[in-house]
Amino acid sequence: MMIKEFIQVFRDPRMRVMIFVSPAIQLLVYGYAVTIDVKHVTTAIYDLDNSVESRDLWDRFIKTRYFDVVEWIDDPRRVASLLDRGEVQFVLHVNHGFANDLLAGRSAQVQVHLDGTDSNTAGIVLNYVAAITGRFSDEYAARHALRLKGRIDRVAVVRMESRAWFNDNLESVNFFVPGTIALIVTLTALLLTSMAIVREKEIGTMEQIMVTPITPAELILGKTLPFALIALLDVTVITLVGVVIFDVPLRGNVLLLIFAAGLYFLTPLGVGLIISTLSRTQQQAMMSTFFFFMPATLLSGFVFPINNMPEAVQVITYLDPLRYFLVIIRGIFLKGIGLDVLWTQFAALAVMGAVSLTIASKRFRKTLA
Repeated sequence: MMIKEFIQVFRDPRMRVMIFVSPAIQLLVYGYAVTIDVKHVTTAIYDLDNSVESRDLWDRFIKTRYFDVVEWIDDPRRVASLLDRGEVQFVLHVNHGFANDLLAGRSAQVQVHLDGTDSNTAGIVLNYVAAITGRFSDEYAARHALRLKGRIDRVAVVRMESRAWFNDNLESVNFFVPGTIALIVTLTALLLTSMAIVREKEIGTMEQIMVTPITPAELILGKTLPFALIALLDVTVITLVGVVIFDVPLRGNVLLLIFAAGLYFLTPLGVGLIISTLSRTQQQAMMSTFFFFMPATLLSGFVFPINNMPEAVQVITYLDPLRYFLVIIRGIFLKGIGLDVLWTQFAALAVMGAVSLTIASKRFRKTLA
């Protein structure tokens, strides 16, 4: 049965491309496209004060890599027009009297106009603005005090020094690429196995399998082992792509990563076979595969933090095998932790894999019904 499955999969050149080339291409696309880093924000500046102080302020925005100034506004109606058309995401508006307020020791007002249709980007941009204006305010206050007194007395201050563990530069690619590896191999395993038995029904070879002495358990093993080996090879290929192309650190044990992937594949392979036994056509099997894959992705914590979900939904996520595998793969990649920390996730995957394969074996009956 294993030899038959390997021959059936690899005799089609397009299938070979889909299995080995397509996952690597998908990782490249996801790795470059899926990011929450906000850079090159299209910006317009509306400076009504046109003073040394106002120029010092907006010059700080220009010198960062986060803001790209595309227009200098001289008409107030242009602010709304640019935001309505989506030509800019951010407008820095400096009012008349900005420098005079600073020199007089009063609060100087600066308006920030943001396109809030993308709330995540808008929130991050506001944090950038707060950081830049806060530093400008502190430095200006220090210079102003120096001019007034001629010197600044030493005072006790609280200085915050932050350090992000495991991802020093907070690069989202380091977070998304390991998760993308899990998603790609999950979809590959599901699609291959969900077609396994229903394909036999469609091409008329199910009767030949029925007259063989093979048992349901042996059939399940013969159908799953080839796809498990293919999926493990996919993991190796796209892991190399992630490490070499995207420079994602792999701090943990590679063998433990392979073992975790093999343990995890038991569940999607079992689910795929269950779908295959329930479906009458390959089209039904494909649609059912995405019916499982999409909720599993959304509830896994790949994009949306599980802690932010309603409590009832958080309980449901415990039934999602992808949730546990994401913890394992990110822990091995970024933290370098091992089985002593991740054993609960490994145990959950082992139980889910055993249950899904058992159900798949029970579902199969050597009948045409």
